This record gives sequence, C-alpha cells and structure tokens, in this order.
Amino acid sequence: MPAPRRTLARLAASVAALALIVGCSPGAPPAAGPDAAGPPTAAPTAGTTTRPALPSAAPRTKAAPSPAPARSFAVGVRQLTVVRDGRKLATTIWYPATGSAGGNARSGARVASGTFPIVLFSHGLRGLPEYYAAVTTRWAAAGFVVAAPAYPRTNANADPFDVTDVGQQPLDAAAVISKVRGLNTKSGDPLAGHLDTAHVGAAGHSAGGFTTIGMLSSPNRDERVDAAIVIAGASLGGSFTGPAASVLFVHGSDDQTVAVSGARTAYRKLSWPKGFLTLTGQGHGEYLRPGAKGFDQVNATTTDFWRATLYGDAAARKRLAADARRGGVSTYDSSRL
Repeated sequence: MPAPRRTLARLAASVAALALIVGCSPGAPPAAGPDAAGPPTAAPTAGTTTRPALPSAAPRTKAAPSPAPARSFAVGVRQLTVVRDGRKLATTIWYPATGSAGGNARSGARVASGTFPIVLFSHGLRGLPEYYAAVTTRWAAAGFVVAAPAYPRTNANADPFDVTDVGQQPLDAAAVISKVRGLNTKSGDPLAGHLDTAHVGAAGHSAGGFTTIGMLSSPNRDERVDAAIVIAGASLGGSFTGPAASVLFVHGSDDQTVAVSGARTAYRKLSWPKGFLTLTGQGHGEYLRPGAKGFDQVNATTTDFWRATLYGDAAARKRLAADARRGGVSTYDSSRL
C-alpha cells in the first residue's frame, strides 16, 4: 500500500475509536456535558484530502523568553476568524490585560505591557472554547495568550458532526497558530508587539488531546510547538517526531471515555521531557471545573508547566511536583522535565 494510503488507513482505524468520545466537554450545558451523550450510530470513514504543507519550522536556536511575570493579570478576550482551505475556525483569544487581576474576562480590554508566549487550546468533541474558560482564563492571567478555535465538524454546533474530522484538526491548529503569530506584526492590532512568537505551546482535552498529540507526531508535526499538555487524550497514530518538546499528560485514573492506559502508552513511547499528572478516582474531565476535586492541582500544575517550559522559569519547574501532589488527590511522575 503506498505511504499516503497507509497513513489514511491508520488514521481511519484510529479515529473510528473516537466515535465513543462524545459529549466530553467540561463546562457544557447538561445535555452536552461530560460523558452525557452516547456514540453516534456510525463513525464516518475518513476520505482522501489534499494535505497543505505545514508551516516552516521555527529556528531551534531561539531567543531567550521574557522573564516570567511576577504578578497575575486581568484577562481580556476577543474573537478572531481563521480560514484554512475553506474551513472556518471561529477562534477565541484570551490575553493578559490592564487592570486589577480577578473577575471575568473583559471583551476588548487593553493588552497588558510585556510580551507573552502563545498557547493553542483544542476542545473536545461537541465542545466549544468557552466551555474551558475556567482553565484558559487562568493561563491568560498567568501571562499567556491563549487561542482556542471551534473546530468546524466537531464543535457543539457542528452540522453535520463528523468524528473523523479530528484527523484534520492538527492542521487547523497550525493555521490558527500562524494567524495569531502574524498579529504581532499587524499594524494597528492590539496584540502587535505583545506576542512572543518564538515560544508556543499546545493543549487540548479529550479529542483535543488527540489533536495535540497529532501536532507532535508524523505526518502533522508542527515544529513551532515547544511544549504541550494532553488532557484526557491519547494518540491517533503516527509517531512522535521532530525536535523534542516537553509534554505534560493530565488524566483521571477512572476515565471511562478515554482509558488512562491509552495515555500511559503514549507517555511510555515518548522520549522527550515529560510528566504525568493522574487525578485519583476521577473521570473524563470533572477536574476542569472550579471547585471540583483536583481542579486546584490541575490549575497549579499546568500553570507551573507553562511557566517552566515557555518562560524558562526555574522556580516554577522546582515547585511543579509539589503542586501536582498537593492535597493528596493526585499523583505525579516525570522524566527529565
């Protein structure tokens, strides 16, 4: 079988398993909440597609990042539309803003002074970016510009919904990263001059976690991504490739939607700097809701991870393991992270 057909066959087989991962977004209304919906009656088969070239890799000798912020920020929010090959990606961007920290994200708020790394966030099946605002706004308050697209065939409002379209999402995510990075030099854009375009992270929950691993793997490796967080996700196939990136896995030990064993398999295969945060007794994402068991540990650990990997914050790296294990509701192990 020629190489492109082998890739499509592997993708079709892997993505068919995602037919079981529906309604898996943490902040959705009850009808679309975690594990609320059943699988579709049939998983569509993956068709052939024209594969656009991935963006050129960023130089691996990078300028040092700005010093990590010593304070928290207010959070601003804006919308951006990205189009890739006719695929419309309505993207929400949260960013550090002027004003007092705390409170809700403010639409159109002025960007805080400084330059900030970019984090791409991918939602789960039948999700939307706003379902994850409890997490993404905290990352923005810690000094990151977080861009979250609504994927056209897997978001909560997709019509038709197509689980196999997850295979397209790593390329969608790459297009969003390109668009956001371009704002840094766009005359008149509020984010111009405020983006650290050399330091980029990617994260996602459930199918968004599969998307994130896809960005680190052949054939869709985006070499601009230096660090990644995979929440309740596993691998779609392919192999980790390209320059090493630091990867943090976050998973509930009792996840009945994406078994923790799948994430552990991906973790074991990974030779790069890595960590694994396990939420003891937790399922598919309830720990992403404020006030839920494990939320504080997830928030602290993921923020430490971003600061350590995208800002080079040595203090955050040192406290990562302690924050991960704080409260006795989670376990943590790592290798070279």
